[in-house]
Amino acid sequence: MSKLEEFIRSRHITEVECLVPDMAGIARGKIVPAEKFLRILRDRGLRLPESIFIQTVTGEYPEDEDVTSVENWDVYMTPDPDSVRMVPWYNEPTAQVICDCFYADGSTVDISPRSVLKRVLKLYEARGWKPIVAPELEFFLVAVNKDPDYPLVPPVGRSGRQESGRQAYGIDAVNEFDPIFEDVYDFCEKQAIDVDTMSHEAGAAQIEINFNHGEALDLADQVFLFKRTVREAAIRHNVYATFMAKPMQNEPGSAMHVHQSLLDASTGVNLFATADGGDTPLFMSFIAGLQKYLPYAMPLLAPNVNSYRRLVQGSDAPINVHWGRDNRTTGFRVPVSPPEARRVENRVAGADANPYLALAASLACGYIGMTQELEPSDPVKGSAHRLAFALPRHQGDALNKFNGCKPLKEVLGERFVSAVSYVKQAEYDAYQRVISSWERENLLLNV
Repeated sequence: MSKLEEFIRSRHITEVECLVPDMAGIARGKIVPAEKFLRILRDRGLRLPESIFIQTVTGEYPEDEDVTSVENWDVYMTPDPDSVRMVPWYNEPTAQVICDCFYADGSTVDISPRSVLKRVLKLYEARGWKPIVAPELEFFLVAVNKDPDYPLVPPVGRSGRQESGRQAYGIDAVNEFDPIFEDVYDFCEKQAIDVDTMSHEAGAAQIEINFNHGEALDLADQVFLFKRTVREAAIRHNVYATFMAKPMQNEPGSAMHVHQSLLDASTGVNLFATADGGDTPLFMSFIAGLQKYLPYAMPLLAPNVNSYRRLVQGSDAPINVHWGRDNRTTGFRVPVSPPEARRVENRVAGADANPYLALAASLACGYIGMTQELEPSDPVKGSAHRLAFALPRHQGDALNKFNGCKPLKEVLGERFVSAVSYVKQAEYDAYQRVISSWERENLLLNV
């Protein structure tokens, strides 16, 4: 009996959700009765149209793209047995499993976000390296908002009042939403989502949850499922949870900070630190790779038009690619740590990023830096915000840089880079057709 069949039989599963993360990190796929799912396992598998990987966040498709087949042929979903979990919020016993996708000839769908991360990890594996990551994910709780023309506002907590002011690390402020987070932790435990600490961030009803460190593909799966879990838990209490990078004006944005270290795959030794606590050349080159190439990978770290509202002068978010030791104003922070825990924290990615693509981008930049033996700038002391802005300021600029970076195309796949460009350009064009309330308020009768 296979691992998947044993899981389903032993838990009396009645339905299975077969999930595929798309370009935006949205869960696509099919829901099938358990018995049919088991029959499918012995066959080729479920099918989906290839076009789901070029679907925009609005549900549209780029008109002029030439990456996918004209016929929009099928791709085959192959469940990953290591990803199967219960869906804890249904009354009926329901399983969920994340699937990889393949073409009819057995080749990998190279524009699938999960496949792109696997591609990067294979490059590390070929050199005997094992990257270890630990994401930190921020999000806001907001009152139910049924009309997008109205701004978001904080929800009412247990006290009967909306939060105001800054409550960073406030214990009682988190406890305002205890019922929601009791469900979040319960759901996470039942799904083997390995979350660690929770804290209140600087924004009104803004929360950060940290994940314990582990292998990159498993952590990407966990973040993908965690977003879905938090949204479900919040809705059960008539609240929305949002991972938008900048959901409210006059409030800070939400990030997905990623701590990254590198192990020798055979010995488990941290390759970023010497035995006496010094920095290795590999560590310096990894940081240099982030510095040089991350500005070109921004469509994967700041994927939406809203993402760039977070990256502004004077905010908690970085504006350039400087690095520093225990310096939260930089793009890349090296926390104080013993040699076995030496790591660098990438603080650029937004909470709205697809976790598979954010990890793939960050690891790809570090990989290129190590293989090219690049050297970083000197670490910054004091605020990096006093230094020049060095990240793209909007999605159009980011896409131009992304398309022009040959080393990233070689690591991530040229076809994938083209697919991202078509999808994100279509989203940017759709956004440009919208007239905002700011324009009506300030330009209607004044220009």
